[in-house]
Amino acid sequence: MGTAPFPRTPVKPALTRCASLVCVLRNVLRIGIALFVLSLPQFASADPPEPARFLILVGAPGEPQFTNQFLQQATAWKQIAQQSKAMVSVIGIEGPGTNDLQRVREALAEIPPATPEPLFLVLIGHGTYDGRNARFNLRGPDLTATNLQQWLAPITRPTAIINLASASAPFIPALSRSNRVVLTATRSGNEINATHLGDAMAEALLDPAADLDQDGDTSLLEAFLAAQARTGEFYKTEGRLASEHALIDDNADGRGTPTEWFRGIRATRKASENVASDGLRTHQFLLSASPETARLSPEQRAERDRIEREIEKLREGRPKNPDDAYYNRLESLLLQLPRP
Repeated sequence: MGTAPFPRTPVKPALTRCASLVCVLRNVLRIGIALFVLSLPQFASADPPEPARFLILVGAPGEPQFTNQFLQQATAWKQIAQQSKAMVSVIGIEGPGTNDLQRVREALAEIPPATPEPLFLVLIGHGTYDGRNARFNLRGPDLTATNLQQWLAPITRPTAIINLASASAPFIPALSRSNRVVLTATRSGNEINATHLGDAMAEALLDPAADLDQDGDTSLLEAFLAAQARTGEFYKTEGRLASEHALIDDNADGRGTPTEWFRGIRATRKASENVASDGLRTHQFLLSASPETARLSPEQRAERDRIEREIEKLREGRPKNPDDAYYNRLESLLLQLPRP
């Protein structure tokens, strides 16, 4: 016996295809309206978001052996900026220059001041301190902490100033403020010898081992701590007394935390009990991101950072909170974390 065909329900041709001239014209009209609406200003494609920026200042070398050394450091910073798809500018290596100070001022004035993406200002070179004023040596007039204090004042976007020069510590009280990180190679203006932290930082930038907590993201804090560890090993291997001691300031107290106070990525001591610990904000400035983090928008990352700071504040106040209140608040914050 043959198998009976599966019964089919008759369908009117008008319901399966537009064969009439009326249907064709209707579709054309719909397409035309859609194109017109998309052409209106409010539906036009938005401008691409402002990216992270790196402004790298290469100071006057002073002695010939520092020329290539500073250039290699700048190249490493430029490479990490390009890998993170950030905009990058370098001042101090382009041809003969007599006034790099003016170039720095102009470059900072052109940077969009308010955006979620960070600005990294990297100072590679030598510094001096006369007991009152700290300076970063440029070709031509030097850059002072007061100069940067004034020129950075309009910039409210997250900003990290990484001063890898000698005598750099006095830049901290001048530049410390909310939503800003200040890292220095020295703990006082009197540590005036050429530093080794810059070379160690250049190595750490491109080393996957700098991801200390193994979460796939390499933060500015992790690279800085890894670089300081390498610097300490340098002095130990050479049998020399260390002439530089790095500081981290990101809690706006203007004091800075020595890197030796850190265990892993967490500071175990604070300069003052009335402020948050240094380190968390620096850990939120990413030099390279995991695929999961890269999928977050700038706004989502900013929200994640805010919640992480709330969690850290809650953790530091843990001894004063009952268990129920602590865990309920912690759960609420964790549930608010943005997902890719």
